[in-house]
Amino acid sequence: VQLQASGGGLVQAGGSLRLSCAASGRTFSSYGMGWFRQAPGKEREFVAAITWSGRSTSYADSVKGRFTISRDNAKNTVYLQMNNLKPNDTAVYYCAADSNRRTIVARDEYEYEYWGQGTQVTVSS
Repeated sequence: VQLQASGGGLVQAGGSLRLSCAASGRTFSSYGMGWFRQAPGKEREFVAAITWSGRSTSYADSVKGRFTISRDNAKNTVYLQMNNLKPNDTAVYYCAADSNRRTIVARDEYEYEYWGQGTQVTVSS
């Protein structure tokens, strides 16, 4: 599967952005999907994920209550709605796909086989 992330940009603190990740292929509905981010000089970290069924989601503590992950299987797309953005949310955001049909949300990047190219999110203070 190929993943194309979009929707990043420059926003002021307190603003919102919605990231999209479009997937190729006819089996999108069987993939667990995740969002990760990497800030300059830091390691890539987990942000949010959703199981292939859509029944379960999980969030990093730093974004809980501000970010929402969702999926639209008819559009082969997963979204990350980001509200009340903060300067330390600045990073390149990556979407990833996991083909293992897990019932528990995958939070470790090593559980994901496919990665998008990343989209830059910059939050100014």
